[in-house]
Amino acid sequence: MTLSSFARETRFMSALDQATLVREGHASAAELLDAAIERYEEFNPRINAVNIVWLEHARDLASRIGGTVVSTERNESTSHRPFGGVPTLFKDLGILYAGQRISQGNKAIKAMEYVPQQTSELASRYLQAGMIPFGRTNSCEWGSLPVTEPEAWGPTRNPHDLTRTCGGSSGGAGAAVAAGIVSIAHASDGGGSIRIPASCNGLVGLKPSRGRVSLAPLGDESGLSVQLGVTHTVADTAALLDAVSGAGIGDGVVAPPPKRPFIDEVGANVETLRIGVLDHDPLGVRVDTECRDAARSAAKLLESLGHHVEESYPAAMADASFPPRFGAMWATVQAVTRDSLSQLLGRPATSDDIEAVNWAQAEYASRSSAVDYAKSVAAAAMFRRALAQWWHDGFDVLVTPTLARLPFPVGSFTNDPSDPLKPSRLSSEWVRFTPQFNMSGQPAISLPLARTASGLPIGVQLVAAYGREDILLRVASQLEVAAPWRSHTTTALG
Repeated sequence: MTLSSFARETRFMSALDQATLVREGHASAAELLDAAIERYEEFNPRINAVNIVWLEHARDLASRIGGTVVSTERNESTSHRPFGGVPTLFKDLGILYAGQRISQGNKAIKAMEYVPQQTSELASRYLQAGMIPFGRTNSCEWGSLPVTEPEAWGPTRNPHDLTRTCGGSSGGAGAAVAAGIVSIAHASDGGGSIRIPASCNGLVGLKPSRGRVSLAPLGDESGLSVQLGVTHTVADTAALLDAVSGAGIGDGVVAPPPKRPFIDEVGANVETLRIGVLDHDPLGVRVDTECRDAARSAAKLLESLGHHVEESYPAAMADASFPPRFGAMWATVQAVTRDSLSQLLGRPATSDDIEAVNWAQAEYASRSSAVDYAKSVAAAAMFRRALAQWWHDGFDVLVTPTLARLPFPVGSFTNDPSDPLKPSRLSSEWVRFTPQFNMSGQPAISLPLARTASGLPIGVQLVAAYGREDILLRVASQLEVAAPWRSHTTTALG
């Protein structure tokens, strides 16, 4: 390893601690950025986590943040910026940054070197919090799969085992943070895409409540997808949520405001909670023993911390109509995205422009009627109410494995033109516990509470009632103290 001493010292330092270095004058934003770029150059060739960079632009941003090395009249105070001077990365999906490339994981958009002229509200809030984005992280095409192996950019590998997937669709973000390139990275979640890579890479990944984080100017808060990030610590996640939450112009859904800042939940006293545990798939799909054991161990730990824990879960989790209903809505997203691609290209998109699995999904949706979609939306509303009833009846938190299986070998989800929906079927076997809460809009967090004998991380998911990120952050912080995971560094990269 050829890293400088400062790049090594800050590799696994939390984002808040990095910001403290800048705020207290022990380092500059430029030094932190240079250290992150060093790590990017050292580790990225082996894991392919970062696919687009804008290093000179980032250096210009860093020059405006105060510190010990850079000192000009243009310096911007870090006193009210929780992440002042902290390097970060945006996902190559969904979040626009004016003047810098985005491909959405698509080979046609990559080829045209598309540069948006708008900046997403969330990107602006990252910048306002003091972060310095210097590139984008790899994503599967359109975020449609739970792995990150787009034909446009190639697969991203798990820093803990280079033969395994890093998850997806925010897999590049997960791998970049797990490798120690950055301490915090933007991520989004439409069916588990924050929680899945958090589980695969040993990170904290919070899917916030629907309407907690604005999707302005182009997104729709009433849909399945939400955005936030992945980190090493609960405190970084809580501070990030404080920094970026709140309504944007024209938001269709706005989550209820918290009673106090989310960062205040970290280390706060945790009341005795009523917690239900689900360690198996109610529909009988296989769950790996290690994943079941991780959920059970978390339940025992919670019980030892004084909580009331019992085997219980929402009856709606056993609803056999949910998977196909979610799949139908997901396919509709692919059809709409295909139309958007045609508009961007200025011509009808063809199967040469789009990966086989997404083309097949779009074709499936195009054969459905508006009435079919309306029925799915109505059924989704009923599912949401049925799911929420369990929390209304007195439970505070549901504990599940984040994933039903350990991370798959890279290449398991490769497109097969003779069987284009194979990746979708494999996804449905692996991703059994996360999409329900995209449908319901509830907050859910994956915590790195277990490992296999070979060192692969295993995430445990905690789910709270709508709008109750405060409960999740309090109990997550309690678990972080009781079973520290921050010392877990990568094994494959050194």
